Amino acid sequence: MFTRVLTLAIVEGIAMPAGIFRVCLVVITAIVNHPLLFPKENATVPEYAEDIIQKMKAHEENLRLEQLRLEQEIAGQEAVLKALEKAMETEEQNVKEPLPWDLWSAMSMVIFLLIELWRQDYQDGNWQESACEEDDMAILGKAFKGVALPDKAALANFYERCIVGATGDMARKRELVEGFADDLLEALRSVCNRDADMEVEECIGVGSMYENWRVHKPLVCDLIVPFRPPEPYCFRSQTWCSRESVRPDKQGYGTIKVCRADEDAAGCICGRTKLGEDMLCLLHSQTNQTRPSGEMEDLLCFKNTQYLDADQVMKWFQIAITKSWNKISHKYEFDLTFNLLDSPGALKIKFRSGKSIAFNLTPVVQCEDSDAYFISHFPRSSLTADPASSTDWFVTFAVYERRFIHSISKKLPANACHLSCLQIVSFLHGKQCSLTGPSSLTSYHLKTVMMHLLQTQPYQDWASENLEARLQDMLKFLEKSLQEKKLCHFFIGNRKVPEVLNFPVVFQKAEPLNLFRPFVLHRDAYRKTVDTFHEMLRNTSALINEYTVHIPSVGHTNMLHKEPL
Repeated sequence: MFTRVLTLAIVEGIAMPAGIFRVCLVVITAIVNHPLLFPKENATVPEYAEDIIQKMKAHEENLRLEQLRLEQEIAGQEAVLKALEKAMETEEQNVKEPLPWDLWSAMSMVIFLLIELWRQDYQDGNWQESACEEDDMAILGKAFKGVALPDKAALANFYERCIVGATGDMARKRELVEGFADDLLEALRSVCNRDADMEVEECIGVGSMYENWRVHKPLVCDLIVPFRPPEPYCFRSQTWCSRESVRPDKQGYGTIKVCRADEDAAGCICGRTKLGEDMLCLLHSQTNQTRPSGEMEDLLCFKNTQYLDADQVMKWFQIAITKSWNKISHKYEFDLTFNLLDSPGALKIKFRSGKSIAFNLTPVVQCEDSDAYFISHFPRSSLTADPASSTDWFVTFAVYERRFIHSISKKLPANACHLSCLQIVSFLHGKQCSLTGPSSLTSYHLKTVMMHLLQTQPYQDWASENLEARLQDMLKFLEKSLQEKKLCHFFIGNRKVPEVLNFPVVFQKAEPLNLFRPFVLHRDAYRKTVDTFHEMLRNTSALINEYTVHIPSVGHTNMLHKEPL
């Protein structure tokens, strides 16, 4: 054994005092028997804590036996050392340079110890990093093997009584909100100065309320309001989708520049060079110059720039909404208030009876000639960081998402179960979050999963009798995405978007956007999300049975929701 050979070599070939020799012997023995000195080449981090504990106990027992054997060897060699002690003292007297040899041996031992300590710290760091990764995998080690769902009859009963009954008045609320929003925007146009203020267009309904899968109360309508600058100005947008020059946290954003309609995208050269007194730009005369910085701020631009400022846009929009409501408030028997301070476009209609209806009215800018829009403010999850600058606008594809769901629904069998699956999963996840706390998994992630499956699954597989199987598919897809920390945006980077949508090619050719990328940076949020997901899987049957038992009958539920506002 290496230890025995090294010990005999030291005894026979090195002459040093017995005290130093014993110290060196103990140090070398501890280092040689250190578990990290001669690691196995193919060693891997155990997957579970129980295996680690068992291996550590076995290794501890081997070390204890090795220690006993070494003590016996040392005890047997003490007699030899005593016999050699006199000879060693005599030899030290005869050797002329004993001190440098002892110093060299001690320095070599110290250097060896420092290297070993550094290597130990390095391997411990790798162990901790690997252990963290193994912890994540251990959480997902309880991999999805199929959740126990109730039978088809119980599942259908749960859907009809708990989800359909709770959202039965969705269409009536949409109609009321749309009519009021149109009247409000018409009043806004009348109070604004057409020569100086922004011009608003008709509002567009987007989101779960207009895709018919909203389940969480309150039932909130999301409306976007496109606007454009007064003549002779126009918006020119730039999206950050280039693979080479865009940081991952910038992907999905863009900027909006306020330019003259007769100015090219790069800007005329006369604004960047000195033409001289005897030269004149044929495109821009002295009477057709770009507005000074003060007037650019009147166009809601960021200070000393030509880029549209989202914060100034929201301030302008809130003031305009307030003025327009003051003009038409006498026609209505309810009050209109701003609902949330952190959501500038959140409004609430308050009736005298105490009931209320909430809706979001958010200004947007059209992206070129497409139905993609730059949105000033939108609800963010706990992982989504605010943009670095108020000139960074998020690109929303809500109109394309609504159009995709409606178009593909026409190809599915009658009473297809795609929206039912999304509603059930969204309902169960919401109830689980109310029990165990908020999760970073949002309803938009769930909708993205459904859209991916709609594109890959055969249309006939979405028949109503396959509800349970499609639920299993959604949960498997979501579990796999969480395990890989990767859920691609459905539109950005997707070259298989149906041509009927007329989706912009620039977004299809962009690098795919990973919606789960923040999980790589926020490990605690990731573990919390995975724990909540697995807890939801374990409680699925219990939640469905509980809410099915306690929800009143369908007819009674519909009667409650048909009461007039």
